[in-house]
Amino acid sequence: MVTLTPHLMALAGAICSALATILIRQGLQSGNFYVGFWINVVVGGVGLWGAVFVLEPAEAYRAAAIPWFVLSGVIGTAGGRLLRFVSIEKVGAPVAASITNLNPFIATGLAILVLGERVTLPILVGTFVIVVGTTLLSLSGRRVGFRPLDLSYAFLSASCFGAVAIIRKLGLSQASPLFGSAVNITTALVAFTAFLLASGKRHTLVCQGRGLVYFVGAGIAENLSVFLVLVALSLGEVSVVTPLAGTAPLFVLPFTSLFLKGVEKLTWRIVVGAALIVLGVVLLTVRAH
Repeated sequence: MVTLTPHLMALAGAICSALATILIRQGLQSGNFYVGFWINVVVGGVGLWGAVFVLEPAEAYRAAAIPWFVLSGVIGTAGGRLLRFVSIEKVGAPVAASITNLNPFIATGLAILVLGERVTLPILVGTFVIVVGTTLLSLSGRRVGFRPLDLSYAFLSASCFGAVAIIRKLGLSQASPLFGSAVNITTALVAFTAFLLASGKRHTLVCQGRGLVYFVGAGIAENLSVFLVLVALSLGEVSVVTPLAGTAPLFVLPFTSLFLKGVEKLTWRIVVGAALIVLGVVLLTVRAH
């Protein structure tokens, strides 16, 4: 049973991520992505630091790990997660979840270009499957109601998450997932708040009623997802945890049918495209085996 712990945590993280995607889409009907993201990181900061103070011993606060999690907070959380909010608003929950899920594909490409890693058959097959799936999603835009160019927000989000994967792993080698998550989310909150103040967008931080409830719920689910995946990574192998955590788009599809009727339109291109992208990511992440 112990050996299944990282598997179950990774799957639980995927389900929480899918639920967060649906709640964000609901919240965006009455709010904007600025306030949605800000509430998301505030909820994460309060919850994670509360857990750190209650559950973590003082020796778990490792100063050496802070720079890694600060950097991951700026790139992955402030950049990647904000762009995820924008992409959900622009192209809808199922498509945004699928494209954002390409972050292992981005990480693999960077490893080949920057680190000189070898191109293998699983990488080539996985890349081809991902390209086909992405093409189907882009073709669905005419029927669902978005421009292919709008997919760029989701691709940029995936790029941020892909680039930050190695940084987080380095941080986890020196500190616990809980402490790392708290530093990560706090950095994102400070960076994004500074951006809003500097750009004169304080007026966007207005939300009430159902929108507020949805965004708070999304914040709980989103940050719980990140924490569960970090714990799974600290307990298991990346090649096992990443594919399981990457199944989130498959959970988004039934959640969309259940909770977003009349808001999102599911087509066969979206369903097949999402499934192909998940399959392609699995092929990439298990290439070492």
